[in-house]
Amino acid sequence: MRRPLALLIAGWLVILATPVAAQVAPTIQTTADALAQDAAEYARQFDVPQAEAERRLRALDESVAATDRIEATWRDRVAGISIDHKPALRILVYLTGDAAVPEERLAVGGMIVPVVFRTGAKASRDRVIWAITWHQAAIRAALPSPPAMGLDPRTGELVIVVPSTTAAATGRDALRDKLAAIAGVPVRLRVLDQVDVNLSAEGGSRVEGTSPADGKRYLCTTAFTVTDGARYGVATAAHCLDDLAYIDPQRVASPLNYVGQWGWGYQDVQINASSAPLAGLFYADTRRTVERPVTGQRTRDSTRAGDFVCHRGETTGYSCALVELTDFAPAGDLCGGPCLPTWVTVAGPTCKGGDSGSPVFVGTTALGVLKGATYRNGRCVFYFYMSVDYLPKGWRLVLGAPPTPVALPLVSAKGPP
Repeated sequence: MRRPLALLIAGWLVILATPVAAQVAPTIQTTADALAQDAAEYARQFDVPQAEAERRLRALDESVAATDRIEATWRDRVAGISIDHKPALRILVYLTGDAAVPEERLAVGGMIVPVVFRTGAKASRDRVIWAITWHQAAIRAALPSPPAMGLDPRTGELVIVVPSTTAAATGRDALRDKLAAIAGVPVRLRVLDQVDVNLSAEGGSRVEGTSPADGKRYLCTTAFTVTDGARYGVATAAHCLDDLAYIDPQRVASPLNYVGQWGWGYQDVQINASSAPLAGLFYADTRRTVERPVTGQRTRDSTRAGDFVCHRGETTGYSCALVELTDFAPAGDLCGGPCLPTWVTVAGPTCKGGDSGSPVFVGTTALGVLKGATYRNGRCVFYFYMSVDYLPKGWRLVLGAPPTPVALPLVSAKGPP
């Protein structure tokens, strides 16, 4: 998949610096170290002590099995599951109908986390996702430009993002009712003058390439190392350049062989292969001095609104924020045509060109590969990522160390997003 450069935010790397002779081996974190790093950011954002932040992140991780069970039990009624962080940590489950469900209390992470059931949601998650999937073309045709849309897991509404000019021309209430009639589910309009774009290429590390279209040099970030059982490679975004070189922290370039890209509907992923086995490691700090092992992955269905997640982009470095939507379809034709409602959004403002392909994670758990972002007045409102559920068939994450240790993990990145 290739997007016109006008739709992309370029990574503005142009000249490679002179390699530094001495190479300093990065520190490899333990699971406890990784938790402590993320918890320090959680503590800063939510004004809680470090120990409390670590307990909460452990509790969130351990509660996934419980919320998976709850979603399966109440599948016909669940509109969504979300996390509240203030004034205290709790899990909220939104159900259609009026029949009450008693509160649960989970003993997870060394603390008790209440699970509160709220009724009165306007539609179930399954119903809204079905509406987006089957009526997206008609909704797009009813508007001057293809909108972003997604499920609000707190209300069971289909949220459709429209610019202020469109809302004013038709009348907000009239437009909402028209779109609800098409979708067959309750609709809420979000009036937002925005631009949805793919971000430019980079992952836990930097990859660069020269575009044959304009002769300029672009960067992306690599996400995680992957294997098909015979080959090892790095995953990045499909809208990056095909021919990439991994740039290590000392600015030494190592070519990566292009394997393929998958960039339609629900995927935006490219794989470039290494000539040697790769460790299941990724950079998790801004300066690329600390690496984390990948010990597992979390599926999109197990990700909740309000989950605390982090990413490491070559442009913006390390940052953490809350998941907003887990069933999101970006505006326009960023997926080689319309996008399916399979993308996960994370609150801004930390995302920029060059972050494309970067890893989204919490602790040592891999969540996704960053695709793009929604901007308003030049500011990142939120970014969206592809879940690691959707790696290409036959490829899987590398966990832990490689069969044969290598001095430096190779990661790939791509060109303009």
